[in-house]
Amino acid sequence: MPPKIEGMTQNSAQTQNTQGQPRRLTLMLTGEDALDEQGDNQARQGLPHERYLLGDKVPLAPILLLGQSTIGFDPNLEIACLQPVHLHATRDHLILMGQNQIDLTETESNKLLDAALPLLKEDFDHQLLFHNPYHWFIPAGPFSKLASYSVDQAQGRNIDWWMPHDTHEQGVAKRWRKLQNEIQMLWHIDSVNEERQARGLPSINSIWISGIGKLNDVKVPSALARASKIYGKHSLLSGLAKFCGIPVSASVANENLVGAFAWPDNPEMLWPQLASQLLNKQLDEVMIIDFPEGKTRERILTLPDIQKKSWMFWKKPEVLALNDLIQS
Repeated sequence: MPPKIEGMTQNSAQTQNTQGQPRRLTLMLTGEDALDEQGDNQARQGLPHERYLLGDKVPLAPILLLGQSTIGFDPNLEIACLQPVHLHATRDHLILMGQNQIDLTETESNKLLDAALPLLKEDFDHQLLFHNPYHWFIPAGPFSKLASYSVDQAQGRNIDWWMPHDTHEQGVAKRWRKLQNEIQMLWHIDSVNEERQARGLPSINSIWISGIGKLNDVKVPSALARASKIYGKHSLLSGLAKFCGIPVSASVANENLVGAFAWPDNPEMLWPQLASQLLNKQLDEVMIIDFPEGKTRERILTLPDIQKKSWMFWKKPEVLALNDLIQS
């Protein structure tokens, strides 16, 4: 189990609040790639929020493994995340379909893994560490220096731009593509895909590699490290919560927002609740973290900041919508 961040305890944020610190909730929004970041014919690794939460090396695989399993592993071990995926063919390129669109069952995933496992063991020269229907984790071995992109970053896009590429050692990406092609041919004739296609479901026709890194490469931002509670459903959060020793919950508890860090799927639905707590002085401020043009922006908002200004002083001020605040 990794150590907690130095000097942090689960109750540190709550202790600070009792000592006169502002009662704050931190709200993070999902970031998107900025077009001007894609210079030199290569996109930057990691979505903006992935880089913010994990650091510039974006070691997704070990954090996901930490959150999804109870196994112990060396924090200096380079780990890769493999995912069964569907590549949708258009007229002149392939598009990666998101994991939430393929409706893969545990039985189907296990059968596909059984077919691919001999090839994986041979090329990676390691046993699998852990697997569930959508994520298979393995020591990266000869692929440890491969630069890759998460499914979240590459989904819905032409995969030519997002395929893994070499960094310090030439030929690694070519070796991965060879393995990927061999697995694709195996799965093409597998009964799993015959049955899926008969039910009108997309075939699982490829395998994706991403998140390569070490647990010791994770660099957690202070806004998360100092949280008393983490709220959100994203699979990254359970691993980060365990890494930091902070409780995590998929749903937001209205009575326990002070000192919390929230990354909700639909932040606009949570905003009225936060605005109400500011109005009722249950919260003093909300820190919003977003990523305009791919750059991290942190802003602390208090009650006057969220109220729409009006010359009609006798009317109760209106609360600005979250989208209005983001665009300002």
